Amino acid sequence: MSTAANLLSWIASANDHPDFPLQNLPLGIFSPQGQSPRGGVAIGERILDLKVACEAGLFEGEAKAAAEAASGDSLNAFFALGAPARRALRAALLELLGEGSPALDRMKALGEALLPAMHDCQLHLPARVGDYTDFYVGIHHANNVGKLFRPDNPLLPNYKYVPIGYHGRASTVCVSGTPVRRPVGQTLPPGQEVPSFGPSKRLDYELELGIWIGQGNKMGDSIAIGEASEHVAGFCLLNDWSARDVQAWEYQPLGPFLAKNFASTVSPWVVTAEALEPFRTAQPPRPAGDPQPLPYLLDAQDQAHGGFDIELEVLLLTAAMREQGLEPQRLALSNTQNMYWTVAQMVAHHSVGGCKLQPGDLFGSGTLSGPEPSQFGSLLESTFGGKQPLTLANGEQRTFLEDGDEVILRARCRREGYASIGFGECRGVLLPAKA
Repeated sequence: MSTAANLLSWIASANDHPDFPLQNLPLGIFSPQGQSPRGGVAIGERILDLKVACEAGLFEGEAKAAAEAASGDSLNAFFALGAPARRALRAALLELLGEGSPALDRMKALGEALLPAMHDCQLHLPARVGDYTDFYVGIHHANNVGKLFRPDNPLLPNYKYVPIGYHGRASTVCVSGTPVRRPVGQTLPPGQEVPSFGPSKRLDYELELGIWIGQGNKMGDSIAIGEASEHVAGFCLLNDWSARDVQAWEYQPLGPFLAKNFASTVSPWVVTAEALEPFRTAQPPRPAGDPQPLPYLLDAQDQAHGGFDIELEVLLLTAAMREQGLEPQRLALSNTQNMYWTVAQMVAHHSVGGCKLQPGDLFGSGTLSGPEPSQFGSLLESTFGGKQPLTLANGEQRTFLEDGDEVILRARCRREGYASIGFGECRGVLLPAKA
């Protein structure tokens, strides 16, 4: 058991906090009221202001350099320092924020300046996203979607040999709470031969894990599978909004375009690999008859410890539910163990041809559905292509999202003997298309 497993914080709201106990310590970018954005650490219901902490001399050595890099208006410089600096900062934070902290009196004297209340702060995108790549590693989602279009051959032959992905639009990655405008585009309605133009009528969400890249690689070099996990700075939640009717018309022959590039929402806190260490698992074994990954994608350590046990949840809050004072309704509960490829395999494959990865690049896992309808991570699957509407508890029905709907993603890690940690929320409300 980790030495940090049973530690408590002198910040009371952190103890037994559902998302941000002492064992988590995720990083993000926030701004106190009337102040500029800067780096901070979520701890209970508060945020440790790294800029104030650095000015107060609370860090030393490698942890000081890491804290200074993380105290700016983005985490890119911190991501670039790599895993050793990240671990040094975590060790220092555990000491500072744990019970018996040697700097307790100094920190209490700083008061709200050091630890503002989270609800009084605005949260921002954690890093400047240079590139965004969306993968397709949720095999149940791939099967479910494939069955809708190719009932006799749902998975294409390459799926079990290569981590499928496409390059998305980094400029429209937005932080949780940013409203999302219904996109317009070309669609080909059933029975017609000529496309029409207008607002998407089949707008969907996708439940994904986001992966933030730390240290990158030089153009022309590749990252070996055994080293790939060291290049991951942390994780978040990601909703890859999708206009399914636009997608159906445009995706051949080159894949997603306008159906995906209007918005991708991420949660604001970066949960580090170190915080997730107790929740690592063996990669689920491949079904009998599946091919073994090619050598550049196969590493014994990664197969033994490269998976994660992270519970993933989708909830919906409609405009009518808000008016009625109702709580959001859960639509799906899935898990990252439904990933066919590991995060390290995604990194290794992305770079194997010499592609230059950089600090702050973002990967999406693809929709992480489970095998049962209650685990489906998109409405495309839950409504079987829009043929079977979902009936909500208040009597409303949905085949796809309607204006005013708010999609909420949550994630939690649980393991006996360890403090559970969460990711915070990834939220977005859907606005009508512009006239």
